[in-house]
Amino acid sequence: MLSIEEYRSAFIAHLESRIKTRKPKNLYAPMTYILGLGGKRLRPVLTLLAADIFGDHYKEAMDAALAIEVFHNFSLVHDDIMDNAPLRRGKTTVHEKWDVNTGILSGDAMLIYAYRLFEGYKGATFRELVRLFSETALQVCEGQQYDIDFETRDDVTKPEYLRMIEYKTAVLIAAALKMGGIIGGAGEREQNNSYEFGRNLGIAFQLQDDYLDVFGDPETFGKQVGGDIIANKKTFLYLNVLEMGSTQQKKELLDMYSIQPEDPSAKIETIKEIFLESGSEKLTKKAILTYSNNAFAILDTLDISKEKKEVLRNFGEGLMGRKV
Repeated sequence: MLSIEEYRSAFIAHLESRIKTRKPKNLYAPMTYILGLGGKRLRPVLTLLAADIFGDHYKEAMDAALAIEVFHNFSLVHDDIMDNAPLRRGKTTVHEKWDVNTGILSGDAMLIYAYRLFEGYKGATFRELVRLFSETALQVCEGQQYDIDFETRDDVTKPEYLRMIEYKTAVLIAAALKMGGIIGGAGEREQNNSYEFGRNLGIAFQLQDDYLDVFGDPETFGKQVGGDIIANKKTFLYLNVLEMGSTQQKKELLDMYSIQPEDPSAKIETIKEIFLESGSEKLTKKAILTYSNNAFAILDTLDISKEKKEVLRNFGEGLMGRKV
């Protein structure tokens, strides 16, 4: 097996060999731009890693890994348009660098290209990969719609929120692992357990992302800190206050979420203090730990060597060790 950095380097080389700007330039340049912004490449690395863990077949998983990464970035392009986000990974978003129409059309092309990447797989492998990919892609869209709906609802519950982040974020991480298992020849039980490991890790990852949106360092977070507050998103932090905060804290939070000041800095700081004083910040960190521990408990059930489990454990711990 390779190191995580070696898998990442091999994947980036594959990406650069397959993704080129061609005519019409304004359709394909945004694709190469967003895919070239970097990031941890955690989803494709998981696909390659799983393919090696279950069958020493990481090279055969390259196109599936690229499909996952292209789809992920397609969803980011469209999410940034819907969120009116100015930054992605610390750089100008596609719709800001070009325009909204270009972002929509280029994103559509990325989705179609992602499906084409499965054409090299044959028989049952092709069917299983495409079936999983289609189900996952639809769930991601459902998660995004829930996210949009929640912005104008005042009765969002924690179970609804957790379902939203499971669909919007966790299922793609889970699918990345399961795809590697399919290509690597893993049995159905191991495929499903690897999926559950990824799903729980993905929920923890998104809870942490929401936490970092408020309490993160803008120099290392790579996105606009406070973006969820500006967009009035009902995150886990927000829902904790409504569940356990004082009457005054609830009122102040709802009042803050009802305004859209031209300069949102005061709104962000006020809500940040509410999250701290109500105990929501601590409860969110506890939930992140719970889902992380769930993932690692599932990892222990996988029928693979101790050394291979340790590779996945180190990857998960590194993923959850992002700095605030």
